[in-house]
Amino acid sequence: MHRGEHHATLNTVRYLEKFGFEVVELPVDRYGRLDPEHLTAALHDRTTVVSIILANNEVGTIQPIAELIRSIREHRGVLVHLDAIQAAPYLPIDVQELDADLISFSAHKFEGPKGTGALWIRHGTALLPQTQGGAQERYRRSGTENVAGAVGMAVAYELNRRERLEVTKRLRRLRDRLKETVVGLPGVELTGHPRDRLPGHLSVIVRDAEGESIALALDLEGIACSTGSACTTGSREVSHVLSAMGYPEEEARGALRLSVGRTTSDDEVEEARAVIPGVIERIRTALGALAVDPLGEGLRA
Repeated sequence: MHRGEHHATLNTVRYLEKFGFEVVELPVDRYGRLDPEHLTAALHDRTTVVSIILANNEVGTIQPIAELIRSIREHRGVLVHLDAIQAAPYLPIDVQELDADLISFSAHKFEGPKGTGALWIRHGTALLPQTQGGAQERYRRSGTENVAGAVGMAVAYELNRRERLEVTKRLRRLRDRLKETVVGLPGVELTGHPRDRLPGHLSVIVRDAEGESIALALDLEGIACSTGSACTTGSREVSHVLSAMGYPEEEARGALRLSVGRTTSDDEVEEARAVIPGVIERIRTALGALAVDPLGEGLRA
């Protein structure tokens, strides 16, 4: 795996270290992409499994997955796990073409029932059961199956698949409209790959400002955004993804993630374009004043 993976993967493999497994975390480039040559160099005869996030949840970068898996397949016996949770709503997922052994999905990403997920397993791949007690799921996971969740997930994915081409084209257009305004501002830099990224995803670094302050100010204006992964909302730590991409802490604190979805309207994007520049300028002015007068003496004079 690489250092920009989701915490669901990072924390799981670090847990395995307690049982004697050796964990190797590979670096990523400035765009958050894993280099196939770095991956090849890290593989050896004791490598058991390689886990790769197909599309990053924070910066939207899509990995060069075909090249990466070809590198892995040169080493016999190494299993490939793909985290396709963020990618599934927007990219075609052909399990044969991807050539992975395990692929993870989560229903809530394509508007299915929350708390329901799926793990595609290549035929012949042996797994230890995660819970003991029953023979359900072919002895892989005991307990009564959540039939309603499974059916709801399957239907949601099928509806998403039918609309995918039309929706992704529309999301890309809305995202690019938002990008024109935001990335066109002084001191704002796009993060993630400029082309190979999720269609509705815009992530930036706003220099001389704090992303958290901008997000709070935008929330008061009725515009929802985040400073990183929705799974780490409320954390004061800078994004581990941006750190892995080489951004220093000072810059990473200016992270801002804006996204558009299936229900986002043109009017909402235009409203955001009108509001965001003023909010960023206001936050920068406030921080500048605080830097000059940290104790607020000027206000008491």
